[in-house]
Amino acid sequence: MTVDPATRHATVVERVLDWYAVHARDLPWRRPEATPWQVVVSEFMLQQTPVERVREPWRVWVERWPSPAALAAAPSGEAVRAWGRLGYPRRALRLHRAAVAITKEHDGQVPADRETLLRLPGIGAYTAAAIASFAFGRREVVLDTNVRRVLARVDGGVAFPAASQTVAEVAAATAFVPDEPERAARWAVAVMELGALVCVARSPRCDACPVQDLCAWRAAGHPAWDGPPRKGQSYDGTDRQCRGALLAVLRSSDEPVALGELAAAWPDEAQRTRCLASLVADGLVVAPTAEHVALPG
Repeated sequence: MTVDPATRHATVVERVLDWYAVHARDLPWRRPEATPWQVVVSEFMLQQTPVERVREPWRVWVERWPSPAALAAAPSGEAVRAWGRLGYPRRALRLHRAAVAITKEHDGQVPADRETLLRLPGIGAYTAAAIASFAFGRREVVLDTNVRRVLARVDGGVAFPAASQTVAEVAAATAFVPDEPERAARWAVAVMELGALVCVARSPRCDACPVQDLCAWRAAGHPAWDGPPRKGQSYDGTDRQCRGALLAVLRSSDEPVALGELAAAWPDEAQRTRCLASLVADGLVVAPTAEHVALPG
């Protein structure tokens, strides 16, 4: 028997919401009492970083800077220092700049609508939709890696989504979003959680999936991915590792650091010089003097 798309969509949503009610992780930034600012901090930290690595830095961060104004009053270098080993430290600078903008332009209150959020530094389409949905319960299409993978399998019948979002993909995802804002916001976080815990990239737990009988990919026999090769990110010996090593030395000191200390942290002079220059260009490090280098502020 053929089921019309609207009925199928509604069934998928209902089952995923029921599953989430039982299996959701207790994430502090998803609790009802979480403030919009706490949600903002979580969304910056969770970009390309697993949840378990974010829990403790997030807790320390929101205790130290419980509002945008508190962070805006601190030097940007302190934001970089507090970012620790979360990786991609430019996120710390962008979050600091967003805090300054929220404080100056929005009386210290995180904006609720997606279009205004998009005008803040460091906030793109996904992050704006996520904040509007998770912090304010608005109806948004929230498409992170996990959600895209779930919908690619359940609705598209393929193992993975395309490398970049398409208009067709957004339209297909929109068809699943409930009309009622509170339910839509619940769906956004529930389907994301399903992708994080069950419909994972490798070895998906199809036996634990609440929509396994509705999954087009499963019905097709789990066809292998035939798109462009999915390459894992290397790290050892990369400029990213070098930058991290240099920043680790700078974060460990409240005073400017001698250039010799950086040489000890990363002996390859050519790579060290190149990476230090890139850190300066990104605003993560103050341009060095003849002998010393420091974090901003």
